Amino acid sequence: MPEDQSVEESPQEKPFVQLFTDGACSGNPGPGGWGFILKHPASGNEKESSGGESETTNNQMEMMAVISGLEALSRSSKVEVVTDSVYVAKGSQEWMPNWKKNGWRRKEGKSWKPVKNVELWQRLDELLSQHEVRFTVVKGHSGHPENERCDELAVAAVQLYK
Repeated sequence: MPEDQSVEESPQEKPFVQLFTDGACSGNPGPGGWGFILKHPASGNEKESSGGESETTNNQMEMMAVISGLEALSRSSKVEVVTDSVYVAKGSQEWMPNWKKNGWRRKEGKSWKPVKNVELWQRLDELLSQHEVRFTVVKGHSGHPENERCDELAVAAVQLYK
C-alpha cells in the first residue's frame, strides 16, 4: 500500500469536526427546513447551510440536517454531531444495527413493519460508514448557541416553502 494511503486511512490522521444540526416543520407533515453548522476547531473554519421541502416531517428534516452536513465533508473525518433530535441520535447509534440485520424492518407487536423514513436512514447509514461519528444530544431551545443558530437557519428555510 502506498505510504500516503496508509496515512489517509490512519484514524489519528482524520480531521476532527463538529456538526451542529436542527430541523423544523410547520405542521407535521408540512413545509419543513433544516440547518447545519460545520466547524473545524483546529483551523477555525466554519460553514453554514440550510434547505427544506414543501411537504415533509420534523424527523425527516432532523435527518436531512445531519445527512447534508456529512455530505459537505470532503474527506473521512472524526465527527461530533450535536443535535437536539433523540430520534436521529438513537436511531443512528442504537436502532439502525437491528433494522439492518432485519432487512430494514422493525417489530411492531407481533408483526414486522418497514422502518419509517428508510431511504433517509439508508442514506445516513452510508454516510456514517465513511466517518468516525459520535452523537451528542442537547436540549433544544435551551440557549445552546449553535443549536439556536441551526434552528434559525431551519425556520428561515421553512418560510421558503410556505
